[in-house]
Amino acid sequence: MTQTAVPAAQLPGGGTMPLLGFGTWQITGPQAYDAVRTALDVGYRHIDTATVYRNEEEVGRALADSGVPRGEVFVTTKVPPGADDPRKTLETSLQKLGTDHLDLWLIHWTEGDSIHENLWRVLLEAQQAGKVRDVGVSNYSLDQIDRLTRSTGQQPAVNQIEWAPTLYDDEVARGHAQRGIVLEGYSALKNTNLDDPVLREIAEANDVSTAQVLLRWHLDHGFVAIPKSVTPERIAANFAITGFSLAAEDVARIDALAAR
Repeated sequence: MTQTAVPAAQLPGGGTMPLLGFGTWQITGPQAYDAVRTALDVGYRHIDTATVYRNEEEVGRALADSGVPRGEVFVTTKVPPGADDPRKTLETSLQKLGTDHLDLWLIHWTEGDSIHENLWRVLLEAQQAGKVRDVGVSNYSLDQIDRLTRSTGQQPAVNQIEWAPTLYDDEVARGHAQRGIVLEGYSALKNTNLDDPVLREIAEANDVSTAQVLLRWHLDHGFVAIPKSVTPERIAANFAITGFSLAAEDVARIDALAAR
């Protein structure tokens, strides 16, 4: 199977976001450094972290030690909505990550009915200052995104949400696409039964694993996937999904898993 380039989404701030990234949630310390180094060695050029993950320093060292030019790696981190001083949080993230800018900075979650308009204005300010190329949110509903956009005049470029075939919602997918907002999914592997007969049949037909089918489903839809692992073999396998694509009818069969 011949691998090709990872497809990417163009963002309004000028960034190019690979649809396949490496997630680092719950990976800390030396394990985080080793996993990110492995991911970069394998070929990942999109790394996702967050302030609350407590691994930005390890991610930064891995980026520096990898030898991959900074301009070739799309780096995302997230600010918690309860940050006392979000501007200082950004400076700390930049310092730990060893970079003078982020490719994407996200508000990590909402709290109650709050959409955090004031924090969003800080993200927009950072974008205007050139410290962040694109800005977005995580765990927001489409209604919350619309309220945020009406309040501030600028909509997020990306919304990172929990997403998998079992959580697939056509209205949510179409709503993001209609707004021109990239849907980035997390915890797909956790939310999917990889022994599902539909996935097994499609995997066998393509001579790949069911996990690879699941990740390819994201790319064929235009969603971003950020699988995480600390196992080198699995990190490599999760990246090796550009040598095949799913037939439209197979994508539809996977979509239908949400209705079961």
